[in-house]
Amino acid sequence: MANKEFRPTVSQLRTFVAIAEHGHFGTAAQRLGISQPSLSQALAALEQGLGVQLIERSTRRVIVTPVGSSLLPDAQAALDGLDAFVSHARGAQGGLVGPMTLGMIPTIAPFLLPTLLRGLPDVAPQLQLRIIEEKTADLLDTLRQGGLDAALVAGPVTVPGTGEMHLFDEEFVLLTPPGHPLAGRRDLTVADLDDLDLLLLDDGHCLRDQILDLCRSASMRRDPSGAVTRAASLTTIIQCVVGGLGCTLVPLSAVAAECDRSGLSMATFAGGAAVAGREVILCHRASSGRTEDFTVIADAVVRAWEEVASRSRDVLDRQLSRG
Repeated sequence: MANKEFRPTVSQLRTFVAIAEHGHFGTAAQRLGISQPSLSQALAALEQGLGVQLIERSTRRVIVTPVGSSLLPDAQAALDGLDAFVSHARGAQGGLVGPMTLGMIPTIAPFLLPTLLRGLPDVAPQLQLRIIEEKTADLLDTLRQGGLDAALVAGPVTVPGTGEMHLFDEEFVLLTPPGHPLAGRRDLTVADLDDLDLLLLDDGHCLRDQILDLCRSASMRRDPSGAVTRAASLTTIIQCVVGGLGCTLVPLSAVAAECDRSGLSMATFAGGAAVAGREVILCHRASSGRTEDFTVIADAVVRAWEEVASRSRDVLDRQLSRG
């Protein structure tokens, strides 16, 4: 029987939502940063207080009950409302003050962070920025659950309740071993990628998906997704190119940090990012009241990228002039 005086705690609601969204107690506990017994206790307390079963437990899987499914949107809305409340309170302090957790994908973070972090104190001296680097799906999931304030990802994304700010379009650069027939060219088309041994990142990296989409758009005869060599980082992929295992595409911002070395040649596409590139966006919860704060962060990211892109173009020009 339900306790009429019962009011769920925030942690109980987060527990229910995490279990329902992940369908796994262990994963939900890891996401919330608590032990699995604590997670189970919080769910049990919530169900007892409400007088209903929200989650059906079995040895193989977790099933959201019909009652749980009907209550899940309300629980999510309550958590979104709480996040909005906290965001408005932060905004009332007067701009970018206090903590902000920003997510970044691995093909952005190492190249933009040094310049971004160096410039942020000039525009937000009281900001306490925290960085989380994860793949896109994990970042968006954490953002949805309130573990991030915003995330830098390659767009577009289609996640309900998410707002987007366009930051910049970034071209891809082809890396090849020295002496490759395409090395030094400035007029590549997507069709030129056909028959290349393209090296890709592991599954889950958006850069991998973007390159595969690019190849499919040209109806290439060879499917790069079947390549045996794959890696978890762009640094490893580039080292494989240096070792002669194949070619790869990298975002322009990676060139200055990773590609100014012997054993690599480069080529660019006629038309730049419009032909082969990616859109980088800043994602945030649409319910957040920190739009002005995110605009300041977005502007700082764009300035950092422009500085990094300029250095990368200098490296690229030197490389291309050598052929």
